Parts: sequence; C-alpha cells; structure tokens
Amino acid sequence: MRGPKRAHFVQFSSSGQAFHGCVDFRQASSLLGQSGCVTGQVLRAYTSQSGNTFLDFCQDYRSCPFTSVIFSSDRSRFGDLTGIEGRVVEIRGDVTNYAGRAEIVIRDPGQIRVPHD
Repeated sequence: MRGPKRAHFVQFSSSGQAFHGCVDFRQASSLLGQSGCVTGQVLRAYTSQSGNTFLDFCQDYRSCPFTSVIFSSDRSRFGDLTGIEGRVVEIRGDVTNYAGRAEIVIRDPGQIRVPHD
C-alpha cells in the first residue's frame, strides 16, 4: 500500500505534526506583527520575470487579503512548485503588512506544509 502523497519540496516539522493554530488566509491580517500560520488553497504558483514566486490564494491576487512570496534569491531551495497548485497548504512565518495586505515571506521549504490527503 502506498503512503500519502507529498510534494518533494515540502519539509514536515521534525515531529511530523501539523502546524498548530493556523488561521484561514482571509483572516491573516489578525496576525499582523506576529509569527503565525496561515492556511488556504493555492490557486496558482506564479514566477515573475524577476524570479520571485508568488503563491496566489485568490482568483485576483490584487484584491486578495493575503499574499506569500519566495524571493528569487531563495528560489533554488525549492523544487517545482506547480504541484502545489490546487492543494491546501499551511504557511508559517512572520506576518507583515505589504501594500495593505498580510504577507509571509517564505525563505525556507520548512515554512510550507501540505497536510496529508
């Protein structure tokens, strides 16, 4: 019998446990100025011409209340992110305000967790 599917770039916490206390991406602003966990379905992983990768949680990223970015300088640490599209993820990190929206900068694959299907 096969085990659960996991994207190859995702690292689980050392205990294999889920991140606790995640909030839905629509409520991410409640964590501004704190370290926390945000969860939601990734609709698209988009890499810009400058090499920054954005995980989009809304059809229109411009009106989405939450954004997450992997800067080009950190991108080599991550594998193919297209496999994350359509999946629910948990992202952990410092929640900051960027252009009026909550944001987590993802610098390490360990910040992203795909819960078991």
